[in-house]
Amino acid sequence: MILSNYKNSHQKFASQTVSILRSDENITGVAVAGSWITAELDVFSDLDLIIVTAEPIGADKERMTGYANRLGNLLNAFTGEHVGEPRLLICLFSDPLLHVDLKFVTIEEFGTRIETPVILFDREEQLQNRIEHSEANFPHPDYQWIEDRFWTWVHYGLLKVGRGEYFEALDFMGYLRMVVFGPLLHLSNGNLPRGVRKVEMQLNSGDLSALKNTLAGHDKKSIMRSIGHSIGLYQQLREKLFGHHIIRKTEAEKAVIEYYEEMMRFLRIS
Repeated sequence: MILSNYKNSHQKFASQTVSILRSDENITGVAVAGSWITAELDVFSDLDLIIVTAEPIGADKERMTGYANRLGNLLNAFTGEHVGEPRLLICLFSDPLLHVDLKFVTIEEFGTRIETPVILFDREEQLQNRIEHSEANFPHPDYQWIEDRFWTWVHYGLLKVGRGEYFEALDFMGYLRMVVFGPLLHLSNGNLPRGVRKVEMQLNSGDLSALKNTLAGHDKKSIMRSIGHSIGLYQQLREKLFGHHIIRKTEAEKAVIEYYEEMMRFLRIS
């Protein structure tokens, strides 16, 4: 497939969606979120559409899929329970192949948001009015929640290495990057804490290098070294970002670091 076929495909699909839905009296408005907001759409972007309905249909897969079928050649669709959002219909359309997320909300639900979308269609300015009387709140990591868990997580990862369960250990490291390091490094760089999204473009070179050091291959030496780098990276980020009100688990920290060092000696890793 020639990627040049994707030029303006997102804008065309969004425009087509508005043209199709504006005559439906149950449609209060259509908005678009994600990369569209920051003008960062490219040929590899998905499209995040918010469809605001007068009658609630979110979490009704049959009705949500019915709307999706009206918008183009729908190849596949499933709901977003895996990300905690049953009102989300994750779709794959063809001609060209395009990933489109359709989120179905009522006007009341539209005001509860993590970012302010771009309005594409607004019946009687209801979406704009809702935006003006509400505030976007992007969820930030709970530092105490992280500190309460981090050292037990590290110990768990070490147990997996000791057992030779390297795939489990690698998945564990990926979890730490998604839940701890990615969000904290983004905050350290003045970004929203969006996991590891766009870290390659949005972190400074030193922080990106530090994050790369948490990657590992499928062997004990590589994973153990990545855990060591992770310990150091977490301590640096904690010092920079956490306030004095965060209760540090110093005893757990000391015990786990000692256990790590003992394992390095036991496994004869220098």
